Amino acid sequence: MKREIIITGDGSKTIHIPEWDEQYHSKHGAIQEAQHVFLNMGLHHYISHPLFQKDTTVAILEMGFGTGLNALLTFFDAQKTQTSIQYTGVEAYPISPEEVKAMDYVSLLKEEGAQHIYNQLHTTSWESQQEIAPSFQLTKREQRFEDIIDQDAFDLVYFDAFGARVQPELWGEAIFKKMYTALREKGVLVTYAAKGSVRRAMQAVGFEVERLPGPPGKREMLRATKI
Repeated sequence: MKREIIITGDGSKTIHIPEWDEQYHSKHGAIQEAQHVFLNMGLHHYISHPLFQKDTTVAILEMGFGTGLNALLTFFDAQKTQTSIQYTGVEAYPISPEEVKAMDYVSLLKEEGAQHIYNQLHTTSWESQQEIAPSFQLTKREQRFEDIIDQDAFDLVYFDAFGARVQPELWGEAIFKKMYTALREKGVLVTYAAKGSVRRAMQAVGFEVERLPGPPGKREMLRATKI
C-alpha cells in the first residue's frame, strides 16, 4: 500500500496512506497529539496517582509502534521525571529506514542526543528486550493486534491504531478484551479516539471510561481504566 510523507499542523511529519486517506498521526500536529494523548493524559496521569511509587517501573504497551514518535517522546519525558520504563511496541508493518530518516522529529524536539536515541529505537533488534538507557527498556514485536495474548503484564496502553473508519475490526470488543486482560489492576488505556461505539466496546469488556479534552483539532479523546 502506497505511503507518503506529509507535514502536519505543528510542523512535524507523519505518514499518509492515500488509499485510505488516513495518517499515522493527526494532520493537525503529530507531536502535539502524541504529547497530549499519550504523555499528558496517559503517562503523567498514571504516575501522578497518589499510590504510585517513584521507584516503580512503568510497563507500557504501545499498540501501533509506527514511526516511533510516542516511544521517543516517552523516553525523554521519563528522563525528566526520573521514571523507569519498560516499553513494548507492537507493529504489524514496520516502516522503512528511509521513512524513519524522513520523519526528522529530532530537529523539532531539540533534545540532547535525540537523533542517537531515535536511531536506537528503530535499529535495535525485534522480538527481544533491548536497553536504550538504564531506565528505558524497549521490546519491539512484529505482531498483529489480534494475536496479543499478554495477561496482567502492563500498567499503561497507548492505543494508537489506525482509525475505526478504515480498520473497524481493531476497535471492537474482541481487541479491547485483549487490552483489558493485558493490563494489571488499575491499569490505564489512552487513545485519541472518541467515537461512541469505541467507548461502548470498552465499557462492555469492563473498563471504566472517561471522555477527556482532545488534542488540537479534536474535541474529545478517551481514557479507560481497568477496575
